[in-house]
Amino acid sequence: MPTQDGRSGAQRPERRRLEGLWLPLITPFRDGKLDEPTLSALARRYVAGPIDGLILAATTGEALTLDAHELERLVALVAEANAGRRPVYLGLSGSDTRKLAHMLAETRSWPVDGYLIACPYYTRPSQDGLYLHFATLAELSDKPIALYNIPYRTGVNLANDTVLRLAEFDTIVGIKDCCAVHEQSFELLRRRPAGFSVMTGEDALFFSAIAHGADGGILASAHADPRAFADMRTLLVGGDRAGALRVWGGLSEVVSLLFAEPSPAPIKYWLWRKGWLPSPEVRLPMTPVSFALARRIDAAIAARVRHRKPARGQTAAASAWDDVVLRHARGNPGPAPRAEGV
Repeated sequence: MPTQDGRSGAQRPERRRLEGLWLPLITPFRDGKLDEPTLSALARRYVAGPIDGLILAATTGEALTLDAHELERLVALVAEANAGRRPVYLGLSGSDTRKLAHMLAETRSWPVDGYLIACPYYTRPSQDGLYLHFATLAELSDKPIALYNIPYRTGVNLANDTVLRLAEFDTIVGIKDCCAVHEQSFELLRRRPAGFSVMTGEDALFFSAIAHGADGGILASAHADPRAFADMRTLLVGGDRAGALRVWGGLSEVVSLLFAEPSPAPIKYWLWRKGWLPSPEVRLPMTPVSFALARRIDAAIAARVRHRKPARGQTAAASAWDDVVLRHARGNPGPAPRAEGV
């Protein structure tokens, strides 16, 4: 157990910093089952791009609908596809500290580099309870832990004072901040200790968070265009605010669309229309996107295709997919999309 001042008595490895663009990977399903080939292909596609890390089995990954076997297969397949190129964190959540402690023990040998652990949901513990919950897990884990504060889902807000107490543990390396209170987020950025990472999880606030000093973002909407999200951060950190704003102007509508209905259904639909998923399936209680949102997403993808500069060495298959998207936006989609080469 932690000591009274919150510090661990055991020796811990040097704190590993979270920064850049991290992707909370969707979990593809087909005919009600985990789509293993598509999962592997998606992981290879994204780790070959500008993302800096992956989060598995988080909210975007529909973790609460996965059984134990599926979760283990998910981790194994992504680890194989990743081949050590990017850090991979596993999402964990729950309201029973004992059960989460058991999960840490069960996954100790799994090929993940750390954990993203959400605040306990529904039970709404006190700040002392939240502190002891995470402190207990920090003592038990030999891998880094990122806190996840998202009060509009869990019903409890992890206060900055509690975050700072927890930051004294070497195992706790940062936080995914979705508190949705600007003052709280900016105060945390001012007060955090050296080496403690603050990653925004509010996609719509990515520009603002980076401008105020956040280390990066864990962003579901980056599925649509990870290069543009990464470029925006690079420009802003490098001092080119005008250039970053131009890029962000092209992304803000995408973010709005992908959160216009419960996530990850819009993201899965977007990827399906691009040919990266053979099915946009979600598991109940999540439902597919509405027809109205589907048409808006189709139009947005078509607009991005029209305004995109031709990529050097673009394949015929990619060009054909552009044609499918444009036809669909004009109301003449032709055959239903198939995910060639996913």
